Parts: sequence; C-alpha cells; structure tokens
Amino acid sequence: MRKPITGALFGLVFALAPHGLRAAPAIEVLGKDFIFPNKLDGLPEKLSDFAGLQINSFATSDGAKLSYWEAGRGSPLIFVPGWGANGAEYINVMYLLSQHHRVIVLDPRNQGLSQRVPFGSRISRFAMDLRELGEHLRLASADYVGWSMGASVMWSYIDLFGTKAIRKAVFVDEPVSIYSHQDWTEQERLDAGGTTTSPERMVAGFTGRGPLNNLVTDMKPLLRSQLKDSPHFVNSESFANAFIKNDPEAMGRVLFDHTTNDWRDVVRHKVDVPVAIFSGEESNNLPSQRWAQSVIPNAQLYVYTAAEQGDHFLMFKNPLKFAKDLRSFLER
Repeated sequence: MRKPITGALFGLVFALAPHGLRAAPAIEVLGKDFIFPNKLDGLPEKLSDFAGLQINSFATSDGAKLSYWEAGRGSPLIFVPGWGANGAEYINVMYLLSQHHRVIVLDPRNQGLSQRVPFGSRISRFAMDLRELGEHLRLASADYVGWSMGASVMWSYIDLFGTKAIRKAVFVDEPVSIYSHQDWTEQERLDAGGTTTSPERMVAGFTGRGPLNNLVTDMKPLLRSQLKDSPHFVNSESFANAFIKNDPEAMGRVLFDHTTNDWRDVVRHKVDVPVAIFSGEESNNLPSQRWAQSVIPNAQLYVYTAAEQGDHFLMFKNPLKFAKDLRSFLER
C-alpha cells in the first residue's frame, strides 16, 4: 500500500504505443532527462545514464492500454507494483537487476503511465492483465515479484490460472487479508494481517475523502513512507513524482475490492512453486508473513532489520541488499 495520493488528474502528456510497437527509450517517452537528488555508488546519476531502459505498452482484452518498463537481457523477471505504485519507483531495482535479468515492471491500469479507465477495477482483472502481459511478451515462464497489492494480484493469478507460467514467486510484505473479520481471534488476525474492520472508511481515508488514523487501518506504512531515511528512496520517489500524477478517484476504484479479498486458501493450498517472502522489523505485516512462510512448502523468509530499512518499502529503501538477496534466491 502506498501513501494516500492527493492532487490533480494524470498530468503527463503520454501517447501510448499501439499493440506490438517496439519499445521506445524511456527518456524519449518521458520527454526529458532527470537528475537524481543524490549521487550514489553503483547507481545512475541521471536517467540518461540508464542505457537500455525502455517503456512500451500493450492493449488488454477489454481495451485498456497498459504501460510497462523494461531493461536488460537474460531470464525474465516481472515486478507487479502495489496500490498507487508504478515502474518509475523501481528505477534503482531495475538498474541493479537488469545487469543479470530481463526486468519488466507493469504499470497497473489507472496507475503510472497506464490508461485511466472506468472499468476493470478488481484484483481478478488485474490478474488477467498480468497474464496478458506475459502473453504479449510471449513468455512461457518467468519469475514474478509482487509487492504490497502486487502480491494480491499474484495470488489471484495463481488462483485463476495456476503456476504453470511461474518459475519462482516472490511476495513482499502484503497482508493475506487486509479485512479483519469480526469473528476472528487475535491470533487469526495476526496470521492474516488484518488491519481494518471498515473497508469503506479505509478507502475514504486513502483517497482523501475521509480521516485516516489507527482506528481505520495500520498507519505505519504511511508514516514510514514519509521518512527521508534512505537516499535511494529519495531518488526513486523524486523521479516518480516528477513524471507520474496519479488520479486518486481512479485508483480508489480497486481499493475496496483489494481490501475485502481473503487469500488464505490460495496461500495455503495453491502456491506450489519456490517462494521467497520479504518483510521487516519495521512492518506490522511481519506476523502474517511468518504465517505465509509456515504454510507454503519450503518458503524462504527474509526479515530486514530496522538498520536495513526493514519496512513496507524495503526494496526501494535498500535496493542494493534487496537485489542481492533476490538474485541469490532466483539463482539457487
């Protein structure tokens, strides 16, 4: 889950390429270069330093035009962003991993550079979009990494289509059920990761139409997102904010569906590929990530410490460690 988004409608002038058109260099699509606020060893100082970064698009079966970011060569590695997130935020992760993989980051519908549409605002449709991305890229198999809501999209994908096209799966810090049922015990809530008993109030809070506090949902991700405690995170957020203007109304349409899904049966019974789970000491989701590890055969759990930026944004705040750990898991 990203922080609440406020602001105007999508403001970037961006002509989505028709289905099948070759990818265009990111700097051409975005229209200008970008200088990152912090100079960091092993990472680009400006967008134009990331040679080979491209942005392309494809049309889904229901007529939405979705964008995806791509770089590198080798075995395919697909990232599924969380709610409100986009490929621009993955700039550091993409740069590091594209030296060894063909890295692809999908901008979900109504997010990032993808089209704003008044239909398909369900996790199941997002899962179909992910499947159609793989078909568009003609990938028989790939490794998939879902962060936050992106993990839920992957669970829906597995529920609907199985794991035939997934070589390895990675889930990053997503509750197995955000909605906390009133008849649950406290242990059941912790195992599932429930954070709210009112999806309506949660959606209103995250789309700017109502108050947002600890009585509504877990506030820790929002508070951690506002900390400027990582120069890597400052760079990627600055880049994303310079080019992406989210529409909270469009984004909010999927949030209720996302909040009310309970994926415990999928996680317990249908995940039959090698799995890595990432979480951290600064995330209230950690108990649910431990539960997921306990029910997925041979799943590996990576728990980042506070000093390692172990919160909901760990892959963006500590991309060097995350890329190293992810590569170790994928190459094992």
